[in-house]
Amino acid sequence: MSVYMSNGVVLTVNAVDLSTLTSSVTINRAFEELIVTSMGDTGQKQVKGLEASSISIEFFNDDASSKTLQTLNSTWGTNTTVTVKQTSAATSATNPLYTMTCLINGITPINGAVGDLSTQSVTWNVSGNIVITTS
Repeated sequence: MSVYMSNGVVLTVNAVDLSTLTSSVTINRAFEELIVTSMGDTGQKQVKGLEASSISIEFFNDDASSKTLQTLNSTWGTNTTVTVKQTSAATSATNPLYTMTCLINGITPINGAVGDLSTQSVTWNVSGNIVITTS
């Protein structure tokens, strides 16, 4: 069994590397289920429809140039390229590059109480499909 520790993920938003300001990433791959049940069937039947994926990210807020807040504020409300790779090693079958266009929506630029680390959790819908590159 092959396992790995998820501590070297590379994440970019609009070609800005936000890896050091990211504490977790989850790619949620899904598709719509279309019902194709016919008269006389005794159970429901489904087929694959359009991709309906999303990505969930936990960011540390940083207001410096080309960091979390400037990047997300400047792309908010637009479809922007997001890429994710398991490690910084070369793209390969064991380290694929996931590329998607996401609608940047639902950001929380100010978050936290006194003494708390300012973070934001976002989930963005993929506009289109996720492209997986293995070489």
